[in-house]
Amino acid sequence: KGQVFNTSLVRALELDFMLDCAETIALGAVTRTESRGAHFRTDCLNRDDDHWLKHILIHHRPDGPPQLDFLPVRITRWEPEVRVY
Repeated sequence: KGQVFNTSLVRALELDFMLDCAETIALGAVTRTESRGAHFRTDCLNRDDDHWLKHILIHHRPDGPPQLDFLPVRITRWEPEVRVY
C-alpha cells in the first residue's frame, strides 16, 4: 500500500484490464483463420479476402463470455493488397 494511493488496488485493477486485453487479442487471433499483415498463422498461411475482409468486434459482457461481431471493411480509397515484407 502506498502513502497516497492504494497502489495494490491500482495494480490489481490494471492486471484485470490487461487480462481483458489479452483475452480479446487471443480470441480475435484464434477466430481469424488466415494470415494478414502482422497477423500470421502457421496453419493458415494465406490471406482470405472472401471470408475475412472484415473487422472483428469483441464485446465483453459481465454475465457471460465475450460476444463476437463482424463489421465489413468499407473500402474508400485504396484497394487492399498483399504486403511484401
